[in-house]
Amino acid sequence: MIVFLLKRLGGTLVVMLAVTAIAFVMFNYLGDPVVAILGQDASESARRAVEQQLGLDRPITVRFLSYLADVLRGDFGLSYRLGQPVMDVIVDRLPATIELAFSGMGIALLIGVPCGVYSAIQRNSAGTRVLLGASLVGISVPTFFVGVVLIWVFSVTLGVLPSFGRGQTVDLGWWTTGFLTPSGLAALVLPATSIAVFQIAMIMRLVRAEMLEVIRSDYVQFARARGLPESRIYFRHALKNTLIPVITIIALQLGSLIAFAVITESVFQWPGLGLLFLQSVAAADVTIMSAYLILIAGLFVVINLAVDLLYFAIDPRLRARAGR
Repeated sequence: MIVFLLKRLGGTLVVMLAVTAIAFVMFNYLGDPVVAILGQDASESARRAVEQQLGLDRPITVRFLSYLADVLRGDFGLSYRLGQPVMDVIVDRLPATIELAFSGMGIALLIGVPCGVYSAIQRNSAGTRVLLGASLVGISVPTFFVGVVLIWVFSVTLGVLPSFGRGQTVDLGWWTTGFLTPSGLAALVLPATSIAVFQIAMIMRLVRAEMLEVIRSDYVQFARARGLPESRIYFRHALKNTLIPVITIIALQLGSLIAFAVITESVFQWPGLGLLFLQSVAAADVTIMSAYLILIAGLFVVINLAVDLLYFAIDPRLRARAGR
């Protein structure tokens, strides 16, 4: 176990170092930070003063090591657009994105897993054909289109749900949540449903495919030959082994929801990281863009490491191979 963990941590460090190098290149060579701070009409003396303050007059190696040290301390500099520390801006926006991503994935799991199990057990029924057709639509329709349709139906036509913003929030220390207010919950419904549509379709099809494969396996046939009840075969033996490969996809998709909810947050003007990144790109705010790149890479690295460790804990074959 220790050797397995050390190997994964070593790969993690290499990936994060490479991503930090890319972010450093972006930070230093994507646009002109001096122009972003002072504007086009700044004097040469003012430019030199800002360059010296930012350390742009130092050798590239020294600047990279300094940047790396700052990143390790959680210091990503100041936002050119907002004039605030980048980490403070990200921490302020992070709760909104986390709540949106977990809400959307929660909806997807509550609907997708049961539908996948049902469509595998009742694979020739009319209900399964309806579910497969609906899942094909869910996978094919773009997320922004789903969001626009939801706004048109529930906000414009029916007027029962808000179409933008996060509603009223409650401060719990550094975390702000909308789960504790009616307007916050109402504002969450449409964007969470919008990002859940694709996830429901994907999870349902994945669970169905894995479940069908497990049902045809020898140990399930042996359990059926022993006379075990069908419900026990499906939900105790088959489903347990079906969900092992599904864990990886769900974890990566959750990371994708956190990292790439740009379109959904833009459509619903949800004040999260995705909208922040889109605004930073429009304003060429390189400090936030580079910090976003590092944090998202770190998120996926942590998720992959957690999935690897979970696999190691669940699958005895990996433990046996590591022991050899």
